[in-house]
Amino acid sequence: MGDAPESLFSECAIAFYTCSLLAPKQAVELSIPLRENGATVLDPTSDGSIPLEQCTHIVSNTVDFPQFAESQAMMIPVVTTQWIAASLARRKQASPRPYSPDPRMIFRDFMITCADLPTMDKESICGAAMALGGQESKEASRLTTHICSLYMDHPKIEAALKKGWKGKIVLPHYFDDCFKLGKRIDEGPYTLPDPEILKKTKDEHIDFPQTDNLDNAVEAHPTYLPLPPDSDVVRQLTVFQDRKIMLSNDLNITSRLLKAVCDIINLGGGRVVETVEDCDWYIGQYRDGKDYVEAAQRCKEVGNLSWLYSLIVRNDYSSPMRRLMHYPIPRDGIEGFRDLKITVSNYGGEARLYLENLIKACGAEFTKTMKQDNTHLITARNTSVKCKAAPEWGVDVVNHLWIEESYAKCEKTPITVPKYTHFPPRTNLGEVIGQTPINERRLRELYYPGGEEMMSPGTKRKRKILDDAADNALGMAEGPSTGSASKDLKKATRPSKTPKDVATPVRKKRANSASEKENETPEIGSTGGRSAKAKARDKLQTIAPDIALYEKEKKRAGKQGTPFGGKRATDQYEKSKELEKQQCSSHEPGEDDEEERKRPAKKARPSLPDVEMRIVLTGFQRWVGSQIKEDQDRVSTCRLRLLLHANKLQRKLRDMGIQIVQENQACDYLAAPHVLRTVKFLTALARGPTVINSAFIEEALETGNLPDPKNFILKDAKYEKEHKVKLDQSVIRAKANKGRLLRGVPVYCTDSISHGPETYQTIAQANGAIWLVYRARSGTTIKPTTAEEDGGAPPDPVYLLSTANPAERQLWPRFREMAKKGNMEPRIVAPQWLLDVAMAQENRFDDQFLVEKYYADDLK
Repeated sequence: MGDAPESLFSECAIAFYTCSLLAPKQAVELSIPLRENGATVLDPTSDGSIPLEQCTHIVSNTVDFPQFAESQAMMIPVVTTQWIAASLARRKQASPRPYSPDPRMIFRDFMITCADLPTMDKESICGAAMALGGQESKEASRLTTHICSLYMDHPKIEAALKKGWKGKIVLPHYFDDCFKLGKRIDEGPYTLPDPEILKKTKDEHIDFPQTDNLDNAVEAHPTYLPLPPDSDVVRQLTVFQDRKIMLSNDLNITSRLLKAVCDIINLGGGRVVETVEDCDWYIGQYRDGKDYVEAAQRCKEVGNLSWLYSLIVRNDYSSPMRRLMHYPIPRDGIEGFRDLKITVSNYGGEARLYLENLIKACGAEFTKTMKQDNTHLITARNTSVKCKAAPEWGVDVVNHLWIEESYAKCEKTPITVPKYTHFPPRTNLGEVIGQTPINERRLRELYYPGGEEMMSPGTKRKRKILDDAADNALGMAEGPSTGSASKDLKKATRPSKTPKDVATPVRKKRANSASEKENETPEIGSTGGRSAKAKARDKLQTIAPDIALYEKEKKRAGKQGTPFGGKRATDQYEKSKELEKQQCSSHEPGEDDEEERKRPAKKARPSLPDVEMRIVLTGFQRWVGSQIKEDQDRVSTCRLRLLLHANKLQRKLRDMGIQIVQENQACDYLAAPHVLRTVKFLTALARGPTVINSAFIEEALETGNLPDPKNFILKDAKYEKEHKVKLDQSVIRAKANKGRLLRGVPVYCTDSISHGPETYQTIAQANGAIWLVYRARSGTTIKPTTAEEDGGAPPDPVYLLSTANPAERQLWPRFREMAKKGNMEPRIVAPQWLLDVAMAQENRFDDQFLVEKYYADDLK
């Protein structure tokens, strides 16, 4: 015991970086226990820098110090003061990763434990959180900060609360949303026992969040010099001590302001110089010009006037790469933004002004109101008047991460990246604005490539340090992948599609209106291309099934003795239309034509009302059920009448604000006469819609008014009792799962299964499963893995959907062998297992679904 204190830090040489977040007095106090436990505490060099060649650890509560990039290149861990406290408390050196001040480590202060979660979900959450700086604990100790659970009545939670535990209990949806965004958002709306995301709708009001990420970083070219209230601040400045600073000629500031800035630098211990070669820091407005290129190639600190003012106000060093508005802007904007017209919604205060300046810096046009010729809407929440109008006007809706990362990467990034269109239901994304740093490598490629011939040995060393730092970076700025569990990804694979950037067409500019409304509805009879395209698209979505059926019917050749229809009916119809056209063309002009010319112009049809309800409708007998009965006689005539009738009913519903959509489209409601185990029902259920009785549609069609859907909630006691499922609970789980029920679960299917593998593929993928067809051919889709390689974890299940068909039974032994070699538990189940899981929206398993039991009679 006596030797333990001396050996705790005996091999450590520790240096402190002092600033406003770590005062020199605190550094001195922390040095005492370090020395007592065998550490060597290094003093700064004569110029105030850290002796990196000697130290093993750097203690700093921020990454904003000049030698951070060099410490990354040399792979020296940078830790906060909490690392010292944690190491002393454990009597063992703590891992540096959870105590890194790197902002990419978004969960660096988290100690997480999970309760009442499936093993795969637990591993996914904890694994991704640990990759982002978090820690995992098996039980809820006093050091645990968060318990991830779906319910409050778990024994782990009850035991922790009895001991007076002070942490937070959050839903797993919180971590899912953080992983999708790559940012840490407030956990308040996800905190049990009363999480807002389950109690309130996304449309209810949320206050604009407060953030300090935009302090002195709202605009690239401030018009005035902000100073702290302390009148003696200039005399107390130390940030410019021994720094040589060059002010570029393109700053375009008055001589009076220029003199004030120079005086502040000189009084703070710095010096203003005239050449790039002599300077340490270069201050300019644009990313062009001989001086800028030379300064960047020489690895000088390059910033703009906003960055300089920020240093004066904070009196602490910060890298100009950390804030987008602290680096010189491109004079001609970013390629691809010049023809864009962008507006903003749900951001307030400095965040809104920051986005306006960022849009202009990209080269796009910013508009206060959204008009028909806007191309993009940047919003912090997917709820506002603009957000509702945008899809119908063809305006792309994204969050601020899209334009921030486009600016940081110096290119227009595709909006198909999922995190750009992700909006947590009870979060205003303004709380994570301003956290995106500049990509230095992209800057070099585009604005100052080359220059090696003019580099001095010191400059070459700096360039090598920057390159090594980029290579050694932890690479967490983009956030982890959320598509599947990491363990399952190495075992089961499926093809992926790479999203392509869809270019926005150039639109003609319209005259600006003096109105400052949130949106401007186009006038009736407008010839705007976007409105016409949107209407045409809606029309095509409505009549697409009719067109497909008509084309199929048109090609059917009639046989002798069959009912009249098909190709013969189509040919006769087209011949009659052609004859009518010829008669009209040969008609001589006369009084009828004169009357026709005098007839008033047809009035423009008023635009359709906003879509209030998007409904997936299945099993609706009014236009579906009779299709089978009428196949016995006069097939084509009855079918075409049925299609026309259905189309008419859908138009009537659309006039009331109800849009009938397909199962693979976003929907608010799922309507059916009773619970159905069909592909359409189960696929739509995975999206978490409210399930209502199709009598709601009957009521709307008969009365012409929109009934209250709460009065038509679907109830099917007989089905629920027979299949041991509660529909209302399934809907609640589906809303929570968000199509991720089977995320990372590998589900195989035999090729010759009844109804075809495509039927079950739709259901499985709608719930996030990894889907593969198993044919037992050469090769394997599960990587052979030992239990030791999996860290001793128990085997995860892998499913094969199969029936008792003799051809399928031959595949079972090879599937079991493949799964066991991959350290996975093979479960060969009847397809009803998947239907049961999709209906219950719960990843549950019962031995009754195993093929040996389910098809016991057939296997005798």
